[in-house]
Amino acid sequence: MSVTQEVKDNAVNVSGINGASSSAINSTSSSSAQDNPHADIPEIVPQSLSKNAQKKAAKAGYLAEKKLERRAREKAAKKEKKREKREREAAGDDEDEEDEPRRKKAKKNRSARPFNARIVVDLGFDEKMNDKEISSLSGQLAYTYSANRKANCPFTSLLYTTLNGRLRTRLDGLNDAGYRRWTGTEWWEEGYDHLWAEKAEESEGKDGKPDETRKRNERSRSDKDKVVYLTADADEELEELKEGETYIIGGICDHNRYKNLCQNKAVETGIRSARLPIGKYLAEMTTRKVLTVNQVFEILVHWTESRNWEEALYSVMPKRKFQQSHKPQSANPVQEKETGISEKDAPRKVESDGLTESQMVGEESYSV
Repeated sequence: MSVTQEVKDNAVNVSGINGASSSAINSTSSSSAQDNPHADIPEIVPQSLSKNAQKKAAKAGYLAEKKLERRAREKAAKKEKKREKREREAAGDDEDEEDEPRRKKAKKNRSARPFNARIVVDLGFDEKMNDKEISSLSGQLAYTYSANRKANCPFTSLLYTTLNGRLRTRLDGLNDAGYRRWTGTEWWEEGYDHLWAEKAEESEGKDGKPDETRKRNERSRSDKDKVVYLTADADEELEELKEGETYIIGGICDHNRYKNLCQNKAVETGIRSARLPIGKYLAEMTTRKVLTVNQVFEILVHWTESRNWEEALYSVMPKRKFQQSHKPQSANPVQEKETGISEKDAPRKVESDGLTESQMVGEESYSV
């Protein structure tokens, strides 16, 4: 055999060996891939945390440990409190000082006797107020509802009439129209004159039961001679509240711009009008006697508890209204001459957390 032929034979043998090795390697790789489908995914080596991350992790672990310790202490204290209570009950002494205020409050609520009269807030003045006054009035209505709920002798019915326009839009946008969920209240689009209007014809639903309109008319009717519109422009002075009667408060925030507005409305609808006895019991009050809607209501609900006008008025009227004002003469007569406004005629701000009285709740046209 020649040298050339021997070299060729060796090359063929080496090629065969390499091919077999490649086939074996490929076969092994294929079987490994079938056994472990994620074998071809490179392993991710976690990187070391930064110093800030290490501090945050350490702090989180510390807080978690402290939280577990605190929960264990609270659990042990609760168990000890229950054990002491069982011992007191076994000894016949079941009085708990912490439960005493709760029992007193529950007893107070059970002893509350509602005053059987209706308060109506006439909201038919939407076009006479600007947007800021509309906002103030919506807050006053909330105060009115809250005062009745907290009263020891609340009125049995709160009725809000002529709800429309911008005031209704604002109320609908507050707390998902939460005012409609106020318990013990009614909201009418109609005016208060529907209280004594002719009773609607009785109609029945498909199930033979009275419809909602009939139910509302039966619940909210009132005799015309028992309806009183409260306005400072009335000649008659209110001496007392009587059960079975309906009292109307003008729902307007106008800062006393409109004179005789509520009085004229009472005359047009042919009902009585009366004023609160502010001048009789608060004669020393020299400031302007302008009240908000909720202040008028609070005076009424305080009277149902005390049956005393003087006490009711003093408990509601702002103390600043009783302060004597000693205003110095203008220190700048030149400015007074140029502007025509002296310091005594300039608007006076009543500071309360940086807000004036009108900015807090506004004022309505009840003045004397």
